[in-house]
Amino acid sequence: MGTSTASIKTSKQLYKYLLRACEKLPREAHSHYKHHVRQGFRSHADELDSMRIKQIIARAMQDAEWVLNKYADKDSKT
Repeated sequence: MGTSTASIKTSKQLYKYLLRACEKLPREAHSHYKHHVRQGFRSHADELDSMRIKQIIARAMQDAEWVLNKYADKDSKT
């Protein structure tokens, strides 16, 4: 995907990265995942523990990679 977990250190960087990743998805999936990203940020907005934030960032990056690969596989099969 080009961006490593190590290069994303803040929640703001992650948010921007995930919204940009949504732009790479097909139109029908784009709005769904954009909404999912926003909801995820709202649900973790009060998180203060730096270790927990790092875990959330790492998991979000893994999930984004999976979603992008899922749609890349669909595109390659058509």
